[in-house]
Amino acid sequence: MSNFKKQQGFTLIELMIVTLIIGVLVALAMPAYNSYRNEARFTEAILAIGSFRQSVAVAAQAGKFSALADIDAGTNSIPPGQVQTATLHGVDVTDGVITVTWKADGTDLAGVTFTLTASSATPPVDWTLGGTCVTLGYC
Repeated sequence: MSNFKKQQGFTLIELMIVTLIIGVLVALAMPAYNSYRNEARFTEAILAIGSFRQSVAVAAQAGKFSALADIDAGTNSIPPGQVQTATLHGVDVTDGVITVTWKADGTDLAGVTFTLTASSATPPVDWTLGGTCVTLGYC
């Protein structure tokens, strides 16, 4: 006959090891999550440029431009620059460059720009991506 008590539960060391493993996994996952979240949030800027890009392409097809300097917001069937939103400074088109800038809102996206630059004033209009969003991987 023995008077051994059966142990139940976890030791402090086991709990500390599990906590450490969870901490390491979270530390590895957070940068990927933040990057994904910023890419998803920056979609607003990409969508804001879409209608301007389409307008420039249609106007170029109609032969409304003789030079890139003619491609400006509010002229030749291109809508006037979009006003500010809660997160964007607005969209502007100047000399064939469509630009949108994220507001300084305290997020990682503050001040990030996205530009599309037209290759020519005549069809086909090819676009070059630019801005800080390219180097950051958001667009």
